[in-house]
Amino acid sequence: MTKAVIDVGSNSVLLLIAEKTAQGWQTIHETSSVTGLGANTKISALIGEPGATKTLEALKFAYNQAAKHNVTDVIAAGTMALRIATNAQDFLDRAHHQQTPITILSGEDEAHLGFLAVAQDPIFNSADRLTIIDPGGHSTELMTAEKQGTSWNTLYKRSFPIGALGLIETNFPDETPSFADRLSAVDAIDSTLGLEYLPRQCGTVVVLGATGTNLISIREKLRDWQPNKVHGQTLDFEEVSRAVGWMCDMTESQRAAIPGIEPGREKTIHIGALILERFLQATHALECKVSVRGWRHALLDQPLTTRV
Repeated sequence: MTKAVIDVGSNSVLLLIAEKTAQGWQTIHETSSVTGLGANTKISALIGEPGATKTLEALKFAYNQAAKHNVTDVIAAGTMALRIATNAQDFLDRAHHQQTPITILSGEDEAHLGFLAVAQDPIFNSADRLTIIDPGGHSTELMTAEKQGTSWNTLYKRSFPIGALGLIETNFPDETPSFADRLSAVDAIDSTLGLEYLPRQCGTVVVLGATGTNLISIREKLRDWQPNKVHGQTLDFEEVSRAVGWMCDMTESQRAAIPGIEPGREKTIHIGALILERFLQATHALECKVSVRGWRHALLDQPLTTRV
């Protein structure tokens, strides 16, 4: 049995095609495309045409890839940009018209599925307590749970309206942000978070999404995508904080030339790193592990329970 899950995020479209085996789901094909669906959506409350067009093209490509792999069970789900855009239904109608339908995930589903993607991973599921941080274009999910027997007891779960694309609109008007801009963004993130875990309460912290994977690929100077060399690696707080500093001092073209960065991430990688730094600070985490898995992996087995 094979399935395909398409993550229609605020900044990118990710395709996962997996086959169920005796050892569980095995990835057989993946693609990633930065499309900027949610560019300028935080202030305008609209999905803009450039991002919509690029995303619809990437969505059609993902569905075609699934067809080439003879996959008929395809799920495509959108996240925060489609939750907040007042013209989201227009975009959904266009997707349906080109026979690439999309469901919108609730923030609660996004956080829960992201946690399951980590909790079901053999690398991490031996932990007694897990925290996941999933920075995105317009939202960042945070969830902490404690193992009780064979199940998990949720201690904290929330999707925050904090994302790299949103911060570009509100706090980073220039591609090379000033120190004052950075301080303003720190204050905005910390104020929105409004929480601080007690020391040693976060357990094992795992970051999902492009921020963590790109920071590892950059550190290791990986010229092409090598998930086996990224998955399970460690980023400590100081390394993330340093990355914020040296990447904020660059222009977009300079960031685009960094060995290991995914094409298209030069607009947001420095901001994603700042978001990760602030969430690590709020959870009192000295380091985090990096996962190449995301909520799309958990959706292979889990039904969608809520929508907006």
